[in-house]
Amino acid sequence: MQTPLSTEPTPWQQQPHKVVERDGVRYTLLGTAHVSKASIDAVREAVASGAFDTVAVELDEGRLQALTDPDALARLDLIKVIREGKTAMFAANLALAAYQRRLAEQLGVEPGAELKAAALDARERGLSLRLIDREVGLTFRRVRARLGWWTRAKLGAGIMMAMFADEEVADDEIEKLKQGDLLESSFGEFASGSPALFETVIAERDRYMAAKLRELPGSGAREVLAVVGAGHLSGMARHLAEDGDAPQQVQRELETVKQKSRVPWMELIIGTFVIGGFAWGFWKGGIDVGADLIVQWVLATGLLGALGCAIAGGHPLSILAAFIASPLTPLHPALASGTVSAFVEATVRKPTYADFLALRDDVQSVRGWYRNRVARVLLNFFLTSLGTAIGVWTGGLRMLGKLI
Repeated sequence: MQTPLSTEPTPWQQQPHKVVERDGVRYTLLGTAHVSKASIDAVREAVASGAFDTVAVELDEGRLQALTDPDALARLDLIKVIREGKTAMFAANLALAAYQRRLAEQLGVEPGAELKAAALDARERGLSLRLIDREVGLTFRRVRARLGWWTRAKLGAGIMMAMFADEEVADDEIEKLKQGDLLESSFGEFASGSPALFETVIAERDRYMAAKLRELPGSGAREVLAVVGAGHLSGMARHLAEDGDAPQQVQRELETVKQKSRVPWMELIIGTFVIGGFAWGFWKGGIDVGADLIVQWVLATGLLGALGCAIAGGHPLSILAAFIASPLTPLHPALASGTVSAFVEATVRKPTYADFLALRDDVQSVRGWYRNRVARVLLNFFLTSLGTAIGVWTGGLRMLGKLI
């Protein structure tokens, strides 16, 4: 059930909040604006009030580390990120960081500063600290799994634009942040235009964070302060009061990423078309026609993939790797041209500690993208992949024209 806090509210209690009592625990959900100095003051006052033995925060381990340890990025093994196929995920996190940086410079308030204050003050006062949000990378993977290829492409373009953008954040986006959620605002127009995206970014996390809170009775918690974005307040209060499924079961469900079909249909279709086209050319036109089809395919995909790498400022060896890998990309996903060229780039021009430290500043300008070795690896990955994709369609259409 939900009950009022007091007939005479203190200043922090005048902020948006809901109280839910369940299983012997009193949960106070404090809704904050992620770009408000007033929210920072309210959170610090609430933590210092002595009314709570546990503080829960809308963060995961990665985001807390990013807020409290600015040098964490500098310890990242970029080659390992590329090898494990997490380059796009790293780019999404970088886009989020760039967006937060723009907000901080424009408003004078670090986005999420109230969450950081809640975590640090709780530790300083010896209170139990619980991080209840789902890991950002996991949320991003679930988003990708639920979207169609066209929406995924638009989302990828949005991430690239967020990394390159240097204009001020629009007033309507700032208003959303005052009332809603940082991740929702970061995804911009996609969250409002895609029910699947809104469900994954907002509604799922309401249920997930409520489930994390429902685990606390077993830890001895009795008075819990949960600091969350105001946009999560109503949904979390409802799930916290009404959900009956076991918390661990809810978390497993919302952490599972739907696996793609083990049969790579698109790769099979393109590969069959390409190899079948070569075979048809040799059979119908002899060696000259078959060889000409192979040369045209290699040149169309290889040159455009290499061109993308060159535009990204890639090392000559990276450009060569892009040229070699691009014709093979449609035939074997493990040989993705963007991944291959980015790996070579990161190996030949290994990013330094200083590159990582300067990354957040350098991605604010086009010149910085080419100067910073980490940023240039990401640019290499995206532009090589884009060049190869254009080359595949160009080469495919040329082959079709020849066969017809």
